[in-house]
Order: sequence, then structure tokens, then C-alpha cells
Amino acid sequence: MVEKNSEQDAGSARWVLACELSRLREASGRSLAELAEEANYDRTYLYRLETGERFSKLPVMEVLDQIYGTGGLLVRLWGLARLDAFKDKYREFMRLEAKATIMQKYAMVVPGLLQTEDFAREALALAPAPISPEELEENVAARLSRQELLRRNPPPDVRIILDESALRRSANDPKSWYDQLQRIADAADEPHMTIQVVPFSAGLHGLMGGSLSLLWMADGSSVAYLEDNNSGDLIEEPGEVALYRLAYDRPRDAALTPPDSAAFMRQLVEESRP
Repeated sequence: MVEKNSEQDAGSARWVLACELSRLREASGRSLAELAEEANYDRTYLYRLETGERFSKLPVMEVLDQIYGTGGLLVRLWGLARLDAFKDKYREFMRLEAKATIMQKYAMVVPGLLQTEDFAREALALAPAPISPEELEENVAARLSRQELLRRNPPPDVRIILDESALRRSANDPKSWYDQLQRIADAADEPHMTIQVVPFSAGLHGLMGGSLSLLWMADGSSVAYLEDNNSGDLIEEPGEVALYRLAYDRPRDAALTPPDSAAFMRQLVEESRP
């Protein structure tokens, strides 16, 4: 049985997932070494998943679902457990984001939904408070897990307005930055995704200094989430949400058209080729 470090952990989705991973392995009669060989994952890593010390990436759960024949149970538990990897103030936004049918976002940096693993790792390593390598990998896995919502069937309709600064402030590693720009340019080709760039020449606007997400649900309700480096605010009152919708329209109107934005991004990809 999995032992947790505090009573607060007990009952959380992440705790349930860890317990289920341990139970399934023991019920299957496999040792950790045998499971590691069959799953092609490190034994210590699998042990930390069973104790709840680490948070996995989705492919790990897909492999274990196949091994144990659990029909997607672990993937579903993982979807709930990933919420435990984020701060409480962010969880409600994530819950709404996961079921939104329409998303509109503005960002001055590469948004998490478009980040590659290497870029996310470098960005998260720059947190003001030092973190251990284990915590860093957990944060990377949690961030990348959000991208699963783009692979829903049907996927949400997504429009992202990127400030030119997001495409100019490069990663330290040239290969990582090239891959990141390629990822953004490729995403713009997806039928459910529209990406536009606000050039420096557009001047000042009201959303500079942070990021904004607007979400619409299937029932027609909408929310706004405003975030800066230190805090986030979920806005649900319809009148306030409407104000942020207007604030979003201004940089969108100043942005390059989708075709011009795509051409601009492809040019940056070529210029950054290692």
C-alpha cells in the first residue's frame, strides 16, 4: 500500500492514482524490475509514480493501461490527478479550459499550450525559487498535460494572439528555439487553430504586461482569466467578461492577418535554423 506524507494527500486524485498503480502491479504479480523491463521505463521512476512522488506524462499511463488491460482507467485518473500538480487558484480555470468549446488567448510569451518540452523545461527552470530536478520534471509534465485538450474530438476552436515579443525572446539553446518556433508555425496550420501576431509597430495596447484567456462553454457561458507573473484572476461576472472581450479585440484588430502571421512565423523559423 502506498504511504503518503500527509493526511491532506489522502483522497486526492493524485493519491488515488498512485495507490491504483501500486495495487495493479501487485495484483499482476510483477516486480518493479519486471514492470520496468516490460514498460521500458526506469524502475525508480515507476516506483516514484506508485508513491505519488512524481507526476507522469500521459504516454506512461497509456502504456500501463495496455500492460494491465485497464481500458483507459489510468488515463482517466491521470486527467484528474494532473489538477493536483497546479496551484489551487489555477485549478478552476483548468477545469473550465478542459471543456471549453471556444478559446481566445493573448500572450506576450509562448503560451503553455504551444510550448515544446525542451522550451517548457528551460522556462520553468527560471522560476524565482530554486527547484529540484525532480520538481522541474514534474512541472514540465504538468504543463505539457494541458496540451491534451487540443487533441479532443472534436477539438476546441482556438485563436491565439501573440505579441511579437513572444517570437523574438529566444531560448538559450538554438535548436530548442528553432523547434519551438516550428511548433508554433505548425500549430497555425491546424484547421481548428488560428494564430495571429501583433507586431511591435502596432504600439501600445491594454493587454500588455500579462496574458488573457477567454473561454466559451457549450452552454454559451463564458469566463476570462487574466494572468501576470505573480497572480491570476478568474473572472465570471458577465459584465466584466464582456469588458475583457473588448480588450481582446483591440490587439486582434492590430494584429497581422492569419496568412500574414503565418508567413511572418515561417520567416522566423528559417532565420533561426541552426
